[in-house]
Order: sequence, then C-alpha cells, then structure tokens
Amino acid sequence: MTAGGGVDVSARSAAEQEPAARLRTYVGRPAAVAGVGKDPVNTPMIRHWCEAMGDTNPAYAGPDAIAPPTMLQVWTMGGLSGHAGRTEAFDELLGLLDEAGCTSVVATDCEQEYLRPLRPGDEVTFDAVIESVSDRKRTKLGTGYFVTTRMDVRVAGEPVGTHRFRILKYAPAPGGTIARRPRPVINRDNAGFWEGVARRRLLIQRCSGCGTPRFPWLPGCGACGSPDWDTVEAGGEGTVYSYVVVHHPPFPAFDPPYAVGLVALTEGVRIVAGMVGVPYDKVRIGMPVRLEFHRYDDELELPVFRPLDGDGRPGGPIGRGEEP
Repeated sequence: MTAGGGVDVSARSAAEQEPAARLRTYVGRPAAVAGVGKDPVNTPMIRHWCEAMGDTNPAYAGPDAIAPPTMLQVWTMGGLSGHAGRTEAFDELLGLLDEAGCTSVVATDCEQEYLRPLRPGDEVTFDAVIESVSDRKRTKLGTGYFVTTRMDVRVAGEPVGTHRFRILKYAPAPGGTIARRPRPVINRDNAGFWEGVARRRLLIQRCSGCGTPRFPWLPGCGACGSPDWDTVEAGGEGTVYSYVVVHHPPFPAFDPPYAVGLVALTEGVRIVAGMVGVPYDKVRIGMPVRLEFHRYDDELELPVFRPLDGDGRPGGPIGRGEEP
C-alpha cells in the first residue's frame, strides 16, 4: 500500500512478473521423450475416422491407402491410461501454474504440419518440447498463461509431421459476472463461413472441379484436390447422425448436462452444433432437425438445430436440461 492507502502499482506489477519469469525457465525443456504410439497406423481406425467425418477420398481406402493427414495426433494419443513418456519438467510447470491459482484449463488451438503421408503398418514415435509460455494474460474466462507444446512425430526415425498444441491455464474469473461463450477461431480458410453466419446463412463449400460439397471449410477438395470452389447455402434440414451428452467438466457459460449433435444435412455434409428445443436425454439418432440461429450475446450468433415435430414443424422452446 502507498502512504495514502492506495495500491502500489509497481509492486503489483513486479509480483505478477515473478511467476512469469519462473514459468519461462521451462521453455525449451522436454514435455515428452521417446513416446511410442500405442497402435500402428491401421485401416480400422482410418475407416472409423472417414465414416465419422464423411470423407470418401479414395486415397484412404484400398491396398495403397494412406491415412488422412489430419489424423496425425490420433496415432500419438495415450487413451485413458496415458503415456509413460511425459517428463517431470512438464508436470512441474503445470504444478507451478496450479500454485499460482491457475487450476482450470481449456484447449485453445492446434497447428499441424505434414511432411509425408502415413500408411497402415507405420509405427509412430514422438518427442515433445515446451515451446512457449506467455506472459500473464487477462481473458474473459479468467487470468492465466498460454502454454504451447510442439510434438515432432517420426516413423523409423524419419520426421513425418509436427503438432503444436496450445492450452490456457487460468484462474476462473470471480463469480457474479456473466460468462461469455468462447469465441470461434476465425482464419483465412473459414472466414467466409463466419461471414455467412453473421447474415444468418449456413454456407457450404462446393468444389468447382468435381462438385463435391465439403464441411468444415478447407483450402482444397479432399476428393479431387482442386483448390477452386464456390458456396451453396444449406436449406437447413437434416437428421441427427450422432450425438454426445456433456456432463463434465463444467465450463463457464455452459450448464451440463447438455447434448451436442453431429447433424447430417440434406446437402451431404455433417456439422457439429448445439441442440435446442429438446431435453438432453431425448435426443436420438435419426431425429429430423431444422437449422436455427441462436444469439448468445451482442457479438456471438451460432447455428443450432431444433427437432421437428410429427408435422415437420420445429418443436417447443428451450427447456430445462437443454443447452443451445
């Protein structure tokens, strides 16, 4: 405190800087060493992935099949039992963040680089390094630090790809404030989609070369490789292809349990979106649904889906146990 009873800003700034300085000493230290994929690259997992994503690219099937590049992280994941290769340095870093009050965590984004295709039978190994720790940041969720790890993936010692993963370890904002939904990450590849949402239009990419529709938005066609495309507006009708009911963890601005659906649109693509107008335990595979746009605050509007009644009309209002 100052003589006049105020807060000494310089002392507060120094106190904030000290944890950041300690955390930065972990930059460059290994996060995982000599990790080994629990299973070789295999055709059943590739098939499950392609079915879930609706990806019919012929390169991912047959005797000369390759794995979809975006599956890179799949072959390194440890499942419920985890991996033995995680280092003490990474655990220490997370422990320091916990001690600083940053006990909550949320994944923010990832970046991947592909160096060569993976094929069934490839045995994946990997190492990971703590690439960066940010200064203390104030966000809508709370105050904390962004931690980025870089994983280098190899097969028989040959680099095949890189996976960067960024989390925010934060102290939740004090109660009493209204938590906002996380903002979508908008980049040059998907900006057109979000511009459409702002006009209450659900736009789907369509390849100019072969006419294949695709969603989510990508820079090139997965069927023929063409980089040229235009858009079509979804009519808004579809069915629930699959869904999950989220019970845990609790997250600001969400009230579990609630259902999130994978909706198959009549245009031939699938989209992940919130379900409204139906209790979480009444969502069913095959349920016909209709597109709506739900405004969460002055800045955020998202596509959601409401079930149709027996006459093909949208059902009732949002009720208890539902999360748009």
